Amino acid sequence: MNQQTAWLVLVCAAFFETAWAVGLEYADGFSDLRATVFVAVALVVSMAGLAKAVEVLPVGTAYAVWTGIGAVGTVLVGIALFDESTSPVRLACLAVIVAGVAGLRLAG
Repeated sequence: MNQQTAWLVLVCAAFFETAWAVGLEYADGFSDLRATVFVAVALVVSMAGLAKAVEVLPVGTAYAVWTGIGAVGTVLVGIALFDESTSPVRLACLAVIVAGVAGLRLAG
């Protein structure tokens, strides 16, 4: 796998991280079987993608980008689906995370 493909795999893995994190809201403490299975599958796909990406990318950079994209994605879905806060401070903090992820990609 080349670097460009590794970055694509990493971004896809990060989207699956968002999926499993949001799925936790629906899993209701793992009492909802369907949502729990969804969380487990998304978690495995997310981790497998991260594992594949770190075969090519530096582990520190890949992990930071993976968690950053996952965190920002989870917050954005929380805003869209669960009416979470859109305070200026919260949005500014998200912008800092996005800047950090972009910086790591550009520096890599």
